[in-house]
Amino acid sequence: MMAKVGVSDSLLNTKEAASFLRVSEASIRRWSDSGLLAARRVGRRRERRFARGDLQVFLGQSSTDARPASAAPSTVNVGGMLVPLRSHIAPIFGTDAGGLRLSVPFLADGIRAGQHCFLAATGVVLERYAQALVEDNAIDFAAARDSGRLTIVGWPGATIAEAIANWERLFGKALAGGPTVLRVVGEMACEREMFASDAEMVAYEEAYELMARRFPVVTLCQYDAREFSGEIMLRVLKSHPDMFAQHLGGFLN
Repeated sequence: MMAKVGVSDSLLNTKEAASFLRVSEASIRRWSDSGLLAARRVGRRRERRFARGDLQVFLGQSSTDARPASAAPSTVNVGGMLVPLRSHIAPIFGTDAGGLRLSVPFLADGIRAGQHCFLAATGVVLERYAQALVEDNAIDFAAARDSGRLTIVGWPGATIAEAIANWERLFGKALAGGPTVLRVVGEMACEREMFASDAEMVAYEEAYELMARRFPVVTLCQYDAREFSGEIMLRVLKSHPDMFAQHLGGFLN
């Protein structure tokens, strides 16, 4: 991904690329070092330079209509609805069974397809997922976890910046092998234990919304209406604008 080229006015330096993508310079350096973001080295100091076209592709805004034959699918089936990649959805449920209606088949489909799936859940909620995947979807939960097709995630005590950086590392590693679809299910009643308050959790959601736009991922942030206040649920809807691009009722369980 690194090539030595002459200095060109059409290339952006690290600071300019960070401004273009609206991220930190540290993220730019980390992505280019891992090969996730194409970079060129210029001059005697071997400074990084980034082509605008490569940055647009990284954002999912390719400057051409052509799609490589090996590219990953552009949509994912969620409860019978075709949801575009880079969608960030917040299903809301009021029963244990309702909480599994969309998320378990969503993960099972990805595991069968050999895609990288991530589940943020702990305790009895995680046990509920494992049981439903095994008994209702014939998924070998242990094998999926051991092979890396299903990653159980959680970072207790992490700051918002640390949590986002952890997601970036996981996504970058998953994409190192080539184009694929990433699937994330976050049980927010479990994820909020990472943070000091519900308000901080929602701020994390807002940061995740910006970060996830740069990756071929569909994210289901699961909200148990029995666990959160009406004020928090309103903020949740505002931080998941993709909900309103779909049939909203399909995500109320």
